[in-house]
Amino acid sequence: MPVPSDASGKCLVAVSGFHCPRVADGHERTALYARPGYGGAMAHPFEDLPTTPTAEELLDKAFSRASRAGRAKQGFDAQTSMLQTATNIVSDNLENVVTAWPDFDRLDPFYRELADAVVASHTVDGDLDIGGVDALRQHLSEVGWASRKVDEIRDEYQGRFFDDIDVAVKLRKQAFARVADIVEEVEDDLAALGAARDALKTLPDIRPDEPAIVVAGYPNVGKSSFVNSVTNASNETASYPFTTTEIRVGHYEHQRLRYQLVDTPGLLDRPPEERNDVESQAVSALEHLADCVLVVVDASGECGYPIDAQLALRDSLVDQFDAPVLTVCNKADRSRDVEADHYMSVTEGENVSGVLEAAIEAVGYDPDLPFDAE
Repeated sequence: MPVPSDASGKCLVAVSGFHCPRVADGHERTALYARPGYGGAMAHPFEDLPTTPTAEELLDKAFSRASRAGRAKQGFDAQTSMLQTATNIVSDNLENVVTAWPDFDRLDPFYRELADAVVASHTVDGDLDIGGVDALRQHLSEVGWASRKVDEIRDEYQGRFFDDIDVAVKLRKQAFARVADIVEEVEDDLAALGAARDALKTLPDIRPDEPAIVVAGYPNVGKSSFVNSVTNASNETASYPFTTTEIRVGHYEHQRLRYQLVDTPGLLDRPPEERNDVESQAVSALEHLADCVLVVVDASGECGYPIDAQLALRDSLVDQFDAPVLTVCNKADRSRDVEADHYMSVTEGENVSGVLEAAIEAVGYDPDLPFDAE
């Protein structure tokens, strides 16, 4: 359910005892969904979306239950019961499809952008393009219209059942035919929403209301080794729904506040021009998430990429991210032949904690303590 906020929009739910961190544009990040027993957000706002029925499943359910309801009564009561049962099931199920989705305007920008990228990369049965978030809104609008239309059909036909039972049966069948037409009219909308729901439920557990340190750099420079060395051994790993690569999220607690370290192989490991449109949009989502970016470079050349290319990637990220970007030279025991903000060697354990502390300092998060320091 929505997290309470004050008149300024500041999140009133604390994360590990502190208020939500401030993003680069100066606005408070607001957690929209609360997880019971935990001060932060749920895994993600699409986690609990129910299965979307197909048009065929919905009609089968409605008409079969209407048939059972009709057998329990006689005469006009049977026809009325069948009409009410079928139309209520269809209308309620369609309405539930719409209301189960979060309000995209109130989502954290990270999840809104990521959802747009994920949905835009999927099709229904390899044929029908779902579209992005704007298309999802249209699909939801069509389904909402269908729900209201079915209610209108019920109200219209209920008032036409009079003394002649044969006429009542004929009218009820007409109503069923019209309901079926309405549901079939939104068949593609239901299919698109179902496919979008299936894709979005697989989003990784990243929490926009917790400080995030995004780790970038070319392959084999030591990004994952760094994240693994400074975070919990059991890092969460989840596949992006729009690529074969993975995202790795580790956590580090500092002064009662949990920091997320996000390793992004397949996204921030190559020049922008080599990313497709969907991957570029996913990077745009990360822009909203990142409170600091660590660009790991390898001056020794062992990674297989020239240092000039690595620095060019760093420069592109500086231009793209509105967050502190630190250049970190890994494998410094082998070469320091590059100008960097920090030098370390993960394999040798050299200055690894120093780099992490620098990243935390760059995030610049000051906990909002419930008392004034003396």
